Amino acid sequence: MSSLHDLWRPLGSTGLIVSPLGLGTVKLGRDQGVKYPNGFTIPDDRAASELLAQAHALGINLLDTAPAYGVSEQRLGPLLRGQRQSWVICSKVGEEFEDGASRFDFSAAHTRFSVERSLRRLETDYLDLLLVHSDGNDLAVLEQTEVYATLAQLKQEGLIRAFGFSGKTVAGGLKALAQGDCAMVTYNLAEQGEKPVLDYAAAHGKGILIKKALASGHACLAGADPVRASFELIFAHPAVSSAIVGTITPAHLVHNVVTAAAVLGGRS
Repeated sequence: MSSLHDLWRPLGSTGLIVSPLGLGTVKLGRDQGVKYPNGFTIPDDRAASELLAQAHALGINLLDTAPAYGVSEQRLGPLLRGQRQSWVICSKVGEEFEDGASRFDFSAAHTRFSVERSLRRLETDYLDLLLVHSDGNDLAVLEQTEVYATLAQLKQEGLIRAFGFSGKTVAGGLKALAQGDCAMVTYNLAEQGEKPVLDYAAAHGKGILIKKALASGHACLAGADPVRASFELIFAHPAVSSAIVGTITPAHLVHNVVTAAAVLGGRS
């Protein structure tokens, strides 16, 4: 069985070492307002625990969560008790999901409140990585709100180890990297418009995480081996540290790991 244990790599200059695939956990906490091609059932605690154990055994150490992912953070806290040192935990700030709809708040007060709430929910005294969950108005968020300055302060206080931005535009990604540690960027077979952000990161030692690596599952609907083609594209770029995949299906998780290991190991 292939695994990712020997393929961990630095996340830019953050000092964090991450697996080339991270496990996205939106499906552990939310089934409303999601953009997957097929419906799904949120797994119960036993299934979620088994999925986390499987991911760990396959060499995945990066978990991606967010307040906007329903009860994802609340569930992960108890599920990860006694395992904190085994995981690199990435959460977010800025977006709240309430009553079936998103709202955004990038104020200093809400940013600090949100981070402290995430720490309580996740039962930890620090977050490895904290990303701003942009509403799409990337430059306005970075230039006209207090969120980035507040995250820099929280980093100084030791509540977060690194911070960055999950945005939707090239201009936002470039500005976010100039002032922060990491960007989460959409980059897949169908969408490569944010490639300049990856190029900047490679040139400046910044971290890159890929979201929608498989186009939220849509990449898997066509082609002979779209997962392999997706990973070949993504990992060909030197800036990419990890791609977040959000599967809750054990067989899909194994396939993703085996495929990524083959691509990164140069095997056919």
